[in-house]
Amino acid sequence: MRIGLNLVYLVPGETGGMEVYARELIPALHAAAPPGTTFTAFVNREAASDRRGPWHELCHTVTVPVRARRRTEWVRGEQQLLPGLARRAGVDLVHSLANTGPLLGRFVRITTIHDLHYRLVPEAHFGLLALGLRLLVPGAARRSKRIITGTESARSDVIAHLGIPAERIDVVPHGIGTPARARPTGEGPLRRRLDLGERPVVLSVSAKRPHKNLGRVIEAMALLDPAQRPVLVLPGYATPHEEELRALAAQLGIAADVRFLGWVDPEELEGLYALAAACVFPSLYEGFGLPVLEAMSRGVPVACSSRRSLAEVAGDGALLFDPEDARAIADAVGRLLGEPEERERLRSAGRAQAARFSWERCARLTLASYERALASRAQGA
Repeated sequence: MRIGLNLVYLVPGETGGMEVYARELIPALHAAAPPGTTFTAFVNREAASDRRGPWHELCHTVTVPVRARRRTEWVRGEQQLLPGLARRAGVDLVHSLANTGPLLGRFVRITTIHDLHYRLVPEAHFGLLALGLRLLVPGAARRSKRIITGTESARSDVIAHLGIPAERIDVVPHGIGTPARARPTGEGPLRRRLDLGERPVVLSVSAKRPHKNLGRVIEAMALLDPAQRPVLVLPGYATPHEEELRALAAQLGIAADVRFLGWVDPEELEGLYALAAACVFPSLYEGFGLPVLEAMSRGVPVACSSRRSLAEVAGDGALLFDPEDARAIADAVGRLLGEPEERERLRSAGRAQAARFSWERCARLTLASYERALASRAQGA
């Protein structure tokens, strides 16, 4: 098989869970692929300049000459330039890893559709991107031989909202987010730098986007007894929504209890997981929910939204709450901080649940999807 990987979307350090998906899946695919399989990664200028990416180490890399921070350039690169580059590279199949893919070209297409944010939580995207997704996601779904989703919940959404037959969709669960490889930053230096004192820390790893529902976590923190209130630490890339979150914390009088961080390096993220008393993930809608598994695999007690895909991924390894109820979030956090037995139960249950997910299995199932797509072309389906 000659496989092309569409990474035109990926701006290192700025693409959230879909970046983690690419960084972890590529090495696993390379390790699991049968002899004779080749991988060509189609990357933008930003990713081409990041020499640490596995697309450089394990793939033949073709630079699509666009800068994808400008979303119009990303779309131009994917729709106008990638088809010709893929033809010249001689790939049999192009796997687009982030919801959209080229609509033209004679190669077989597979698209991973992580979620339907643009339709189900339209406030998740801003400006022209939101408009483009309404055209590009359904178009990619229709032109793809196979579609990959991370959960049964996301598969159901694709069937219901895009009208794709169930038999064309493969459910391929992701791995555990970013495995713990980096040496964690020491607790002392991290507490001093972030001015955490000796207080317990509640961690919520998330992009600052409206559907991530961080505002309700801030409201929940304000409901806790000030004498027992933890510090809420929010790592994740910034968006225009962050200013609203900062204003909310100030309005509720808890600005001093919240730390807004940007995208943190792996060492610092590991340090934050190591010192966190609990993790909370309140999203209103996710296709999967990598941070839930990341935290559980590290033995951090988790409280998360009870919305469909998150409940599917978390299983019995987390406390579930109604994400639209700040009091329910506050009560869940209070239990994690105040009940040692519950904390220990969730440490054990979370690790067991996270152990069910691996990038190796994700890669095997992805390769099987490739084979089905190529077989359907050979049969003229």
